[in-house]
Amino acid sequence: MSTLYSTKVTAVGGRSGTIRSDDGLLDLQLAMPAALGGKGGATNPEQLFAAGYAACFENAVIHVGRSKPQKVKDDDILVVAEVGLSPNASGGFVLSVALDVTITGLDQAAAEALVAQAHAVCPYSNAVKGNIDVKITVTTK
Repeated sequence: MSTLYSTKVTAVGGRSGTIRSDDGLLDLQLAMPAALGGKGGATNPEQLFAAGYAACFENAVIHVGRSKPQKVKDDDILVVAEVGLSPNASGGFVLSVALDVTITGLDQAAAEALVAQAHAVCPYSNAVKGNIDVKITVTTK
């Protein structure tokens, strides 16, 4: 299988450091969230993961939707990703994800079927399958 796309990001200083992509388009300060005892004021890995998952999942819905007879415009799909960080029983940490998907122009059954298919093809969903608890809620307008 050939790789369709690859990128590289360098982190220095951990949660209170910086990240920079090899092309320089991503160049951010990081800060430990105030909720975890940090100073806050900058993004953190959980926000970045939520942003990536939301955008990727929405694109998976768009991709799957293109093959359906009832078309949904790209702007009629909204995905909100919430990423949680929790301690686990072995002294480490685990992530959880909640995806709230809103689709305008489909009935509930069609929207749920579309989202289920998107969950099967989304690279983020496939990467976390069996490792991260993902809860998906589908709403229609």
